[in-house]
Amino acid sequence: MDGLRELQRTLQSLEREAQAETAARRERERREQLERELFARSVGPVWPLRAGARAELARERPAPLPLQRLRDEQAVMREALSDDFDVESLLDTDEALSWRRSEIGAEVVRKLRRGVWATQAQVDLHGLRRDEARERLADFLREAGKHGLRCVRVVHGKGHGSPGRQAVLKGKVKSWLVQKAEVLAFVQARASEGGAGALIVLLATRVVGAATSAPADSRASRR
Repeated sequence: MDGLRELQRTLQSLEREAQAETAARRERERREQLERELFARSVGPVWPLRAGARAELARERPAPLPLQRLRDEQAVMREALSDDFDVESLLDTDEALSWRRSEIGAEVVRKLRRGVWATQAQVDLHGLRRDEARERLADFLREAGKHGLRCVRVVHGKGHGSPGRQAVLKGKVKSWLVQKAEVLAFVQARASEGGAGALIVLLATRVVGAATSAPADSRASRR
């Protein structure tokens, strides 16, 4: 008997809960209906739009980005500029540090040192990691070539913030420049232009073919 009474009480409790839930649902539906009616009275009569009444506006699509070509160009740049290229034997290590290709006369370097060509643009590399600096320099030289620039400044820093105060990036930048076919010559910047922390670079007006390693007979210029 006790088990039967307990079952009856359970069923009665479930029934009361079901009734309460039904009542709550009906109350929500009643309120929603009242809100819809109030909204309809507030805005007045409405009619649905006809299907053909909408204007179709032509949207201008953004220009496609040649992502794969950009990735390919960056890969070529990384491969073209070697960190293992030894440039020191090609450089004059005095205060007038300079380099020129074998076909470029010494007078060109002297003019570059005197500032005969106005600096048209510059790139600041100091503070960057090696790979970042290498890609930034390659991008800069490519853009300079596209715009027909002849003389640019490359700022690599003096190495004061590097471990042991060694200008590691300075040596890398010289090596990368020598390997670029569009670079004809460079000299250490004058004091007013950055001194030992920058190079003034003379570029070819037009380069046929991709970047190549510096020819074996490239040599340092001398005063």
